[in-house]
Amino acid sequence: MLKRVGGAQNGPSTELEMGMSTSHPSASMERPQASLIGLYVAVAGVVIFNIAVFLTWASQDDDSFSGYESDSLVPFVAYLGLGLAAALLFAASRADRRQHRGLSLASMAVGIAATLQCLAWLLDVPGAAERSAELDSDIGVWIGLLGALLWTIGSAVFAKEPEGDLDRAATPTKPATGYTDDPGRGTIAGA
Repeated sequence: MLKRVGGAQNGPSTELEMGMSTSHPSASMERPQASLIGLYVAVAGVVIFNIAVFLTWASQDDDSFSGYESDSLVPFVAYLGLGLAAALLFAASRADRRQHRGLSLASMAVGIAATLQCLAWLLDVPGAAERSAELDSDIGVWIGLLGALLWTIGSAVFAKEPEGDLDRAATPTKPATGYTDDPGRGTIAGA
């Protein structure tokens, strides 16, 4: 509802004509954007982990096995990481503040799983019972661990960036114009 605020007939006579707005005060505030450093670190970690999949993860005397040959979960986690990296990059180009926190946290969770998988491989290579031989972990596991750590840390750093949250310190608690959001009270305070 617009109320008359001026007595002059020639000048602006309504709040709308005077340029006053009853919109939320934070609507015109500068919104901080997420820094993409964490995203780039996470994507680099995913790429390193994917390279590690094709390196030697397990060796036995004269035989060696890549992560791809050793365990089907290794390439699955790597390809899942590629999907998450693509989704994070897409969200960075389309989202209001350049990230979607839920996606960043999901990426961090899968990065943690990849890190734990590499640590498990370092402690005891899975599949030794199937092959009836003692297998030793090899360079691919170490490079995979490096990639998984970068992936996890980058995702965590990126998840800490602003998403849809308003900056509470910059948001005034009371509109500066004296207007309220209550439609029944759309008058100027004190008038």
